[in-house]
Amino acid sequence: MFKTISDPADCEVRSVMRFLNAKKVKPAEIHRQLVEIYGENIITGGMVRKWVGQFNDGRTNVHDEERSGRPSVVNDDLVAKENEKIRENRRFTIRMLFDEFPQI
Repeated sequence: MFKTISDPADCEVRSVMRFLNAKKVKPAEIHRQLVEIYGENIITGGMVRKWVGQFNDGRTNVHDEERSGRPSVVNDDLVAKENEKIRENRRFTIRMLFDEFPQI
């Protein structure tokens, strides 16, 4: 049958939706094809309808829009340090986490 594609970028899936929508494929069929290739947990039918509606309204950008809000302070280095502390002391509490990493 088909080879499943794992862990695609969101913009890849949206590009496929945009392409199929341009070919006048119905949202339900777009969803069926996405699930067939990317797997069950790729996107809901409702989200496909939402994106198809946006494309029909003139949206061309398949990337996420910038969001306002507080930037994340979590990075791979911080996660590694937290994991190390937890492995050192399996009784590590949330309070100890706060004391050890106040920037979180």
